[in-house]
Amino acid sequence: MDRLASMAVFVKAVDLGSFAAAAAALELSAPMIGKHVRLLEERLGMRLLNRTTRRQGLTEFGRAYYERCRVVLAEADAADALAADQLSEPRGRLRVTMPAHFGRHCVTPILLELARRYPALEMDLSLTDRFADLAEDGYDLAIRTGDLQDRAGVISRRVASQRMVVCAAPSYLEKHGRPCRIEDLGGHRAIIYHRSGRTVQPWLFPLGNQPPMQVMPLGRLRLDDLDAIAEAAVVGMGLAWLPSWLVRERIQAGLLVPLLVDQPDFLYDCHALWLQTPHLPLKVRLAVDALAATLPKLVA
Repeated sequence: MDRLASMAVFVKAVDLGSFAAAAAALELSAPMIGKHVRLLEERLGMRLLNRTTRRQGLTEFGRAYYERCRVVLAEADAADALAADQLSEPRGRLRVTMPAHFGRHCVTPILLELARRYPALEMDLSLTDRFADLAEDGYDLAIRTGDLQDRAGVISRRVASQRMVVCAAPSYLEKHGRPCRIEDLGGHRAIIYHRSGRTVQPWLFPLGNQPPMQVMPLGRLRLDDLDAIAEAAVVGMGLAWLPSWLVRERIQAGLLVPLLVDQPDFLYDCHALWLQTPHLPLKVRLAVDALAATLPKLVA
């Protein structure tokens, strides 16, 4: 008899509490259920079940073996599902949460293209800067930028890195001068990104193998929208520290000037996160692969 099949029979008998119940569920005879269990015991040289005329119960070894069998069977099912994925298309609802601005400009176009390619795939996209909980809020996938907090049961994959740039309008530089070093930033006005009434992130600058230098410029303008910060910088309200993809067109048009160009740019990582599972659903895997393939080109 197949050992995997005997494991499945054994687990079913334990789950349902009797050979008779397992036989009915698996459409086998009760003696055949017993034969599967006996063959396992003979192979192992250990008793799995203590059986009497009235009841059966797991031995101490049987309990440990039962738990391992459940893992083995789950992995086998996951392996079979991988093959099934290759022959099918993603379908059903894909729920994704992402930062509002980054999601709108960079993530959503990729996911919409995925939905266009696969008509059976539904998209439920949430663009918010609130950190949703994957399990409690029922999301299949979360997109996060910046540092991640370690969380049990959550898998992450880096899908892109945003290059950060300090920039300002020509009118601001004519009036206040141009900072040439990181140390010069303290003497300039800045436009600060904040969320929920507090500053979210200092400006960061790489220092080789050392931790990045943190600079917290002072500024009288605090905004929770990156486009608004870019527009405030365009009209000369101060320096801004923004993703290069966001200010690329404004720099090309001469509306903003990149600063500290001899200083290495800080790379802000972007990750996709999902709950750990024996088998990653096809719809999630395709979304993550699409983001990893396309996002780096959009934010380069």
